[in-house]
Amino acid sequence: MKPKQKKKINLALQGGGAHGAFTWGVLDKFLECDYFSIEGISATSAGSMNAVVFAQGMMEGGNEGARKLLHQFWKAMSDYGSLFNPSIPLPIDILLQPYLKAPLSFTIFSSMMNMVSPYQFNPFNFHPIREVLENIIDIEKVKKYCETKLFICATNVKTGKIRIFKEDELSIDAILASACLPKLFQAVEVEGEYYWDGGYLGNPAIFPLIYNTNILDIVILHVVPIVRNEVPTTVAEIDMRLREISFNSSLMREMRAIAFVTRLVDEGWVKKEYAENLKRLRVHCLRADQEMLQFSHASVLSPDWDFLLQLRDLGRNAGEKWLKENYDHIGNRGTIDFSEWL
Repeated sequence: MKPKQKKKINLALQGGGAHGAFTWGVLDKFLECDYFSIEGISATSAGSMNAVVFAQGMMEGGNEGARKLLHQFWKAMSDYGSLFNPSIPLPIDILLQPYLKAPLSFTIFSSMMNMVSPYQFNPFNFHPIREVLENIIDIEKVKKYCETKLFICATNVKTGKIRIFKEDELSIDAILASACLPKLFQAVEVEGEYYWDGGYLGNPAIFPLIYNTNILDIVILHVVPIVRNEVPTTVAEIDMRLREISFNSSLMREMRAIAFVTRLVDEGWVKKEYAENLKRLRVHCLRADQEMLQFSHASVLSPDWDFLLQLRDLGRNAGEKWLKENYDHIGNRGTIDFSEWL
């Protein structure tokens, strides 16, 4: 049964390469159900692309417009990405499959990235995603008319500080900066400053939602595994696990801070006159750890359409399950278990 009134929430969208298609699926389910009014979205990397496409789609055609544009975006990413797929299986992979955890092409590509920088193997700074974004996103329309508050995270290479691009500050370069893995792409210049992937300092950042909106319910769509039960042994696996730990660390620190403030308020450690100035957030999280663990580390760079659709469907199913278990709590209490983040 559709609720009588939409509940207001903020979204926090993680990056994760091709695994961002899982987030697409969750968003698709949320849009289909039409249970929420989304005031703000903080996002990083693939999450940033999902966020901007979502916002433009909502602006142009409401829920169905957002669903249609997200599908169009991911299909374009697949079509264009297939021309530059570093994880495409080779014939020899069939013979070596029992011994390989990832396609041989990806292993070779990963080794190359550790020996040659993008300034050497891509001196003309060609960016395969730029054309997709320019064809899908009307950046000027988003800047002028977007009703969703957007907070796109990037890492300033020189200062080591996080940069948050708001909706009226957006550009195609800002979105690319948010998704700039330094071993894959040259640093992206925006207004004279150079940026790498926002995941190093905020994947995504929660504080913009706290300071710039009045909504207390924050739903985190989390796609980068926190826990892995196997120790990585290959160079590619070690690099990927280091990236996962790094890309989760900033979010985990923010969760620790939010948990601390929540405890101060709940246990009466703050005087009433001061407690009124603190926000008692209701944090929720849809984690994709188990779904993502079934895929090899090479899959984060896979543009295969069938794979992206598989991730979308996993996201839709996870979104449906999460709604059944948590929807009634939105607006009443947080559903996150902070102990999992501490």
